[in-house]
Amino acid sequence: MLNTDLITDSQALLDATDTPPQPSRRTALKAAIGVGYAAAAMPIMAQTAIKTSADGLTAGEVMIDVNGFKMPAYRAAPAGKSGLPVVLVLSEIFGVHEYIADTARRFAQAGYLAIAPELFVRQGDAQSYGEMAKLIAEVISKVPDAQVLADLDATVMWAAANGGDTNKLGVTGFCWGGRQTWLYAAHNPKVKAGVAWYGRLVGQASELNPKHPVDVGAQLNGPVLGLYGGADTGIPLDTVDKMKAVLAGGNAAAKASNFVVYPDAPHAFHADYRPSFRKEAAEDGWKRAVAWFKQHGVV
Repeated sequence: MLNTDLITDSQALLDATDTPPQPSRRTALKAAIGVGYAAAAMPIMAQTAIKTSADGLTAGEVMIDVNGFKMPAYRAAPAGKSGLPVVLVLSEIFGVHEYIADTARRFAQAGYLAIAPELFVRQGDAQSYGEMAKLIAEVISKVPDAQVLADLDATVMWAAANGGDTNKLGVTGFCWGGRQTWLYAAHNPKVKAGVAWYGRLVGQASELNPKHPVDVGAQLNGPVLGLYGGADTGIPLDTVDKMKAVLAGGNAAAKASNFVVYPDAPHAFHADYRPSFRKEAAEDGWKRAVAWFKQHGVV
């Protein structure tokens, strides 16, 4: 099994070389979305895992239609309210398990309609895999960026029809989802702001991943705040510097983007259920994320 503390989700995705048979396609996960933790993420650090109450919220699984395909998602929002600002919450490679659902509830308690779509569901059940290497090879490495962008577009449409004001649209993501945050901020003109938590910035072009954040960073629709760890062994700081140069030469949203690097923080420092969790950096990053959204009209 790969050491989850020494390798980034996105790096592992790019480095995977095994090509096992394609898993059978499915329309639903085996387990309820947002309940429990992904098997490959074990062991869980229960003493630091945050549990956010659903009191006052409408929270749970919904199904989002994507051209006839039913994609599950976890939705949390203040009960009985509409016209809410919308935040898309993009998971790590482990899918929409308890940590991601809890993060959605945190945004909902702050007044947002938060939606975490299960973006791996066509390729397999990310939560059921016990070995990270197998999860990456059989599921994550099969997910095309174009599919993710289309699924997020459908999620935004669902939000607009279910109490959200998509003129106030933000996107945030962790690890694999951090990379997708940059890509989606460049893709959808409705994105007002993004917050990318330690998402990989560079990579080799491929059929499934034709572009990476450095390739699209000059043309963002909304500014992105990058929250990164100085002790992240999978995302070298020179790649952050490269992205900063791209942003500096880009459009207004690119120039308004920013990075915060926590010197002693490893990869996945916000993941409160993992040994990589760093409380001080995670709490500071969360405050900055909420403030960033408010500053840029996602409020």
